[in-house]
Order: sequence, then structure tokens, then C-alpha cells
Amino acid sequence: MSNHSNHPFHLVDYSPWPLTGAMGALFTVSGLVKWFHMYSYDLFILGNIITLLTMYQWWRDVSREGTFQGLHTMFVTNGLRWGMILFIVSEVFFFISFFWAFFHSSLSPNIEMGSIWPPMGILVFNPFQVPLLNTAILLTSGITVTWAHHSLMENNHSQGTQGLFFTVLLGIYFTILQGYEYAEASFNIADAVYGSTFFMATGFHGLHVLIGSTFLLVCLIRHMNNAFSKTHHFGFEAAAWYWHFVDVVWLFLYISIYWWGG
Repeated sequence: MSNHSNHPFHLVDYSPWPLTGAMGALFTVSGLVKWFHMYSYDLFILGNIITLLTMYQWWRDVSREGTFQGLHTMFVTNGLRWGMILFIVSEVFFFISFFWAFFHSSLSPNIEMGSIWPPMGILVFNPFQVPLLNTAILLTSGITVTWAHHSLMENNHSQGTQGLFFTVLLGIYFTILQGYEYAEASFNIADAVYGSTFFMATGFHGLHVLIGSTFLLVCLIRHMNNAFSKTHHFGFEAAAWYWHFVDVVWLFLYISIYWWGG
């Protein structure tokens, strides 16, 4: 039977990874509920293991399809490009909801919180200490990922590797500093609406930094294995777009929540 197709699109083969991914997500969220209510995190760990294994094997298959099997034609890449654009747009609206909640409470604080913002008893972070350092780190990481992209466009393999390496390193550094900031916080997520909006907005941004760092780490590994070329590197482009989105969201978070809102 011939494998020749009369169209430029990629009709994917049957795959177990959507099912295992859904199971991993179910066990992870259920595990969080169990952890919060029963102080047992075994189901949460199981969900994370299933999710990580699914990620590894699914990304392996996609990398094989695009790099070795030649299934990611220009038409397929164009569809992936629009998919990533729409995904980032959906993420923008996701964060808009957090900013909406923050400004709703901060611009018109109700009488239950003393009609002041931040609420009485909340000792906010100094925006010119760790938050400013984290801002500099993310802005620098935006420069290094752009450096890596231009190096890739110029077929400069070593500088592309260096740019991606420093970007991943800066993403990990940002996460460590944010974890330190949370550990030193004088308030928690249960401390009035300020605590809720602060930890939800910055926490979900931190999660996106972790996802973006993982995305770029996979691109670094693929780049070191010569999986990208000057004309065929959409996986890297998607990671770079996502990282720039994370940078821009942090700028809005820093200005509105840390600087103005504090």
C-alpha cells in the first residue's frame, strides 16, 4: 500500500497521548483537592508523573514527525502558527480576568476592607527590591531569546545554543526568586481580596514561566541535536512567542500590582 498522499496536510495517526494527558490532568487536579482537604499528595504526584511522561512521549512524536518524517509542510506549519496565535490570544484574556478582578477591588475598595487599598494589615512588597530584579531578569531573557532566534536565522549554531541556554537559566532564576518572595511574604492567599488577587495573578504567571522554561529547554535540546534549520524551526518560534507574551504580562503585573497597587 502506497504512503503517497495527494494533499499537503498531515492527518495524524492514532495516538494514546490525548487520553493519557487527560488522565494526568484529572489525577493532578483531583490530587490537589485531596491534598488540600486530606493532606495527602500521593494522587497529585501520580498525576504529575503521568503528565510528564505524556509530555515527553508526545513531544518526541511531534519532533519526529516534523524533523525526520517531513510531515510538517508549509501548510501544516501555517496551521500550527495560527493555532499558537489563537492560544496566546486566549491566554491574554485569561490574564485580563485577573487584572479585572484586581482593578475592580483596588479602584473602589468596599467598606468591608476599610475602604482603603491595600487593605489594613497587609504589608506589601517593596517594588524596587526583588520585583524589580525579576523585571530585569525577564527583560534580559527576552533579549537572549531574540539573540538565539537571530542566530538560528543566520545558521550560527553555537550562538543559538548560548542564547537558548541563558534564556532557560534566567527563567529558572526568576522562578527561584519568586519562590523566595512567596516564602518571605507577610500575607497569604487567604488574606482578603488583595492576597487572593496577588497570588492568583503572580502565581499563574509563575506557572507560565515554568511552562515557557520547559518549552525553551526542549527547544535547546532539539537545537543541540540539529533538529532546527534556518527555514524549518517553528517549534522554536512558538516558544519565543510564548516567552515574549510572558514578558509582557509580567510588565503589566509589575506596574499594576507591585508598583501602583502597593
